[in-house]
Amino acid sequence: MLVTVSHLTKVYGAQRAIDDLSFAVKPGEILGFLGPNGAGKTTTMKIITCFMPPTEGTVSVGEYNIFDHPIEVRRHIGYLPEHNPLYPDMYVHEFLDFAARIHRIEAATRKKRIAKVIEMTGLGREQHKKIGMLSKGYRQRVGLSQALIHDPAVLILDEPTSGLDPNQLVDIRNLIREVGKIKTVIFSSHILSEVESIAGRVIIINRGKIVADELMETLRSRAENEVIVDVELHHGGFDFAPLREEAGFKAVRPLSETHFQLITETGFDIRDPLFWECARQQNPLMGLKQQSLTLEDVFRRLTRQDNPEPAGQKQ
Repeated sequence: MLVTVSHLTKVYGAQRAIDDLSFAVKPGEILGFLGPNGAGKTTTMKIITCFMPPTEGTVSVGEYNIFDHPIEVRRHIGYLPEHNPLYPDMYVHEFLDFAARIHRIEAATRKKRIAKVIEMTGLGREQHKKIGMLSKGYRQRVGLSQALIHDPAVLILDEPTSGLDPNQLVDIRNLIREVGKIKTVIFSSHILSEVESIAGRVIIINRGKIVADELMETLRSRAENEVIVDVELHHGGFDFAPLREEAGFKAVRPLSETHFQLITETGFDIRDPLFWECARQQNPLMGLKQQSLTLEDVFRRLTRQDNPEPAGQKQ
């Protein structure tokens, strides 16, 4: 089921938690919704799932709009919130039966559906325990089970792997990949490696704006085609403008008055033009170190506080 987010904005007083977000997610697509803490990921998900109204804009799930058909939108969405709301005094099986009844799953199919999601999420040995007795990882599995219980067409998962140990991570990643073959999946994280292992497409937001909307392989290519050159100078006041004219020079990131990171294309050697520019400006070069760009470096560049421009948003 297609999820369409159109010009979504949420304002709290003078703060814009999200600012004119537009994107669409198709059936069979797993979208990683990535950004630093406070970027607006959870706010966006709460609006999509009808837990919060936007200040401006709208969301459609299939043919249903969050304003005109909120109940239908909820029926087609399975939602795992960031703070997993569970009843600690209920037994796992009892809770899932309760969730199934809320979704009005008929008695004839309720037991089979509960059994299926218990098997999918690996809760078989825990199903007769009280939720309050479970580890954080298993409580997360219970929350994922309730999101799946009514077999929704869309899954919205806010930090779904939070608190899982390495073995549980593999199981839940595989589960998300499997359901993502037939469902529309949007899951958030601030850990890029987690998104990389699951998602085929990534949206990165920063301060409420989209700064990247790309296929995972395209984002990887950024890292492969760029390098970081760590530069330390003798004193401040260095003018990088002449270096910007070099074809392989892409960006500069100041770390202090005398310490900088230069982003260059792979294969471009910055040493010669940098040396002569330092000599011309009479600012001795005190240190120079090159390193490969990682996905984490790309993420930091896109979400740093001085990032000036949002990326073009896909409609």
